[in-house]
Amino acid sequence: MSSNFDILFEPVQIGPVTAPNRFYQVPHCNGLGYRMPKALAAMRGIKAEGGWGVVCTEEIEIHHTSELAPLIEGRLWDDGDKPGLQMMADAVHEHGSLAGIEIAYYGLDACNLYSRVPVLSARSQGVNGGYGFEPSQSHRMDKQDIKNVRKWHRDAAIRAKDMGFDIIYVYAAHNMSIATNFLSKRYNDRTDEYGGNFENRSRLLRELIMDTKDAVGDKCAVAVRFAVDELLGGEGITSQQEGRDIIESMAELPDLWDVNVAGWENDSSTSRFEKEGFQEEYTSFVKSITTKPVVGVGRYTSPESMVAAVKGGVLDLIGAARPSIADPFLPNKIKEGRIEDIRECIGCNICVVGDTNRIPIRCTQNPTMGEEFRYDWHPEKINVKTTDNNILVVGAGPTGLECARALGQRGYNVILAEASMQLGGRVELESKLPGLSEWIRVVDYRVTQIDKMDNVEVYKGSKMTAEDVMEVGYENVIIATGASWRKDGQGRYQYETMPGTEMKHVYTPDDIMAGKIPKGKVIIYDNDLYYMGGCIAEKLKLEGCDVSIVTPDPRVSAWMEFTLEQEKVQKQLMKMGVQLHTEKYLERIESDHVIISDKTSGEETKLECDAVVMVTDRSPNDQLYQDLIPMKESGKLKHLEVIGNAAAPHIIARSVYAGHLAARNFDKELGDETPYKKERLVEWK
Repeated sequence: MSSNFDILFEPVQIGPVTAPNRFYQVPHCNGLGYRMPKALAAMRGIKAEGGWGVVCTEEIEIHHTSELAPLIEGRLWDDGDKPGLQMMADAVHEHGSLAGIEIAYYGLDACNLYSRVPVLSARSQGVNGGYGFEPSQSHRMDKQDIKNVRKWHRDAAIRAKDMGFDIIYVYAAHNMSIATNFLSKRYNDRTDEYGGNFENRSRLLRELIMDTKDAVGDKCAVAVRFAVDELLGGEGITSQQEGRDIIESMAELPDLWDVNVAGWENDSSTSRFEKEGFQEEYTSFVKSITTKPVVGVGRYTSPESMVAAVKGGVLDLIGAARPSIADPFLPNKIKEGRIEDIRECIGCNICVVGDTNRIPIRCTQNPTMGEEFRYDWHPEKINVKTTDNNILVVGAGPTGLECARALGQRGYNVILAEASMQLGGRVELESKLPGLSEWIRVVDYRVTQIDKMDNVEVYKGSKMTAEDVMEVGYENVIIATGASWRKDGQGRYQYETMPGTEMKHVYTPDDIMAGKIPKGKVIIYDNDLYYMGGCIAEKLKLEGCDVSIVTPDPRVSAWMEFTLEQEKVQKQLMKMGVQLHTEKYLERIESDHVIISDKTSGEETKLECDAVVMVTDRSPNDQLYQDLIPMKESGKLKHLEVIGNAAAPHIIARSVYAGHLAARNFDKELGDETPYKKERLVEWK
């Protein structure tokens, strides 16, 4: 049957290979890399199963002189690294998709903390790799170094071809490759044929493309991933000038152009700052210049936007990293007309944290992401019920909703009781904060799925006591009653109640989200260090308050470094006129002022205020669980469990994961052994 989305399922010729449709999972990092090749292969294979016509690797190191420790990326230094990547290519091919590999030599983005050899770049300067502030400089490449890099790149391309990869990349994006170091006037001060004018600075990129075409172009498509705009104005490459010049000068050289903006914090900008299709402003010109297919990204989540990008002559292939993580089966759901079943990406960048925090990838929307191998979890399939037990889930925040949804999918009869008249708990409230509107998708997806289930009953306005729970008559109870923000100031740096927090002009985020808005001068004490302090500051500023933030960290919303947002948040707050007091403790609160102290010197300062908002720790709402423990001990309850924030407050992604894990484990016998498979570098005998 024909549909409005048929164009998305047309095949696309890419050099000597053909993509079966227009869905293209662009290279993205994942924290698995060479350390967990089985997990990596399983994760990529699931995406191919879900209908992504092209599935690519992350960045792949090609030589020990350019490595990204402590980050965990792909690795193809020699033939010994081929088996792990071969598993991934095979997993993708199993489902009829093309496998792409992004081989890369990094230049200044390397730090070589593991190999301990000099970083190579266009000139000698401080490196950007490692943790971003290593006391290290690069070595200025001579002609032999350039020849060596070209050879190493060619060798890696041949290895990739031998493994069966269909698309092989030349990487020139995100300001993370040797090619971008040479292209950039900021980094290239050479006076030889590789420096100076545009033609010379683009010489190495051209040579890498031609070398790769010559080595593998008979069987493999050669793609160039290129950032057409660095969003630095005249200081960098722009889509109006040299970004366009590079496309024009090499328009027909590669088989595919994969275009985006740089740096990574811009390319993967969160929904707090950019909406769907935001990169079209910069990349839409490319198709008018080249006859080769073009893939681009923009966190496309709706099929209508995808069709518009193709029909509008913006893209030939819909590139995605984050939407393919949130829903690996997005293409198949579109093809089957199940649009309402898509888990839309919320743009929170918790997936990015996998790379920036050196841990396996995870996702707020998709709790199975990164668990495909070690738990054998599938995003669309789940282990069926093993008993006829009925389950009462108390609390319909992200944890309770996911738990009830997954239990219902398993086939259990479930009652979901929620104290308020709104489903969604913290997500329903937080999605109303500035910039977080797309986070409501966490609730919408789960409510939509639950509404389809006859075996899951939802009761709103049902605040449960222990007596109420026992009256329901279910012997299996899961408590997901969330947590509340503390008012007393206790947190990671302060362990006792802060003087003055008992006063009426002291608020919590729960108060603000409930509509209790102070007036005048407001001090926000942010000891949480994620998004809440900054969002509350924005909200109160928009309400007309004079807002200041006090935080013990040198930066505002410091943990958002891992989601690539910290600088953007701080810049936005400063632009709005929020006063920032960093590296300061809040010592005590008085009736019309607070006393803060310098984290290093201890020097105290008085700040006048009319109100204080405490963004510190949260208290688990576990009283119902505690009240039910005697029922479990007496045998009146067969199963009693507390999960999510009611057990240990955490981010939303962990809340959803906790609900999913509880549902998967229900009716299982769990012992002391590790509950999932581990990958070992050595099999001990």
